[in-house]
Amino acid sequence: MKILILGAKGLLGHDLMAVFKNYRPIGYDIENINLIQRNKIFEEISRLKPDLVLNAAGYTDVDCAEKELNMAKLINGIAVDYLAEICSKLNIILVHFSTDYVFSGRQKTGYLEKYFDHQPVNAYGRSKLLGEVAIKKWANKGLKYYLVRSAWLFGPFSHSHQHKNFVDTILRLAKEKDEIKVVNDQFGCPTYSLDLAKAVERLIIEKHPFGIYHLINDGFASWCDFAKKIVQIAEEKTKIIPCSSKEYPRPAKRPKYSILLNTKCFKLRKWEEALKDYLKIKNTIL
Repeated sequence: MKILILGAKGLLGHDLMAVFKNYRPIGYDIENINLIQRNKIFEEISRLKPDLVLNAAGYTDVDCAEKELNMAKLINGIAVDYLAEICSKLNIILVHFSTDYVFSGRQKTGYLEKYFDHQPVNAYGRSKLLGEVAIKKWANKGLKYYLVRSAWLFGPFSHSHQHKNFVDTILRLAKEKDEIKVVNDQFGCPTYSLDLAKAVERLIIEKHPFGIYHLINDGFASWCDFAKKIVQIAEEKTKIIPCSSKEYPRPAKRPKYSILLNTKCFKLRKWEEALKDYLKIKNTIL
């Protein structure tokens, strides 16, 4: 199986390259291919003729998207349309990654894969929704696809400003401060990027039906709960102080309840277990 991974240097892309290494994947990033140039994408993918394209490329800075809406739309929406078109025409399987932020966050009980409450509360969510719409459009024309929604990613390869890692941020602040205020009124599913990459491999190898999947570590938390667990496992003495989103304003509004429910395939392990493993690996790297 010939595999092309787009966004290979990103947080998720790096783990996908590692998990699929036995297939000798081709890893492309921004310097190899500009996804907003339709002709270049067509030319390059036609030349490579992969069996599978994993699109981990994306505009991921939620706050900056409020000011750079056009760029977010180009990368997260229009470029996905181009990719879906060529994959459809060349009979290539496309795996595309989306987000919990495509939902409004009003549904306290969480979101099923088929749920369509799509009223994103920020520009980033709206741009990712454009990508989902493009996938569905080409699916109606025969595109073979996995649309994988995930959330609150953390992992070892997130050092650039485009891939901010909440875990690393809390650990850094814990060494600088006695107390950290963290919002306790936003809920989601913390997910380890390596677990997500392994789940995607399993999805493909086990030939699960094409469609939409929610791949997140099991369970959910508020950002405050997540932060408390980080300092607890890391044995830091810092106190985590709950606060409301109103006390901690950001350029982009966040959905309140963006819990993804996985009802269609195998479950991933609990997010707390994944976090323990990540912190062990992190200590080894350091």
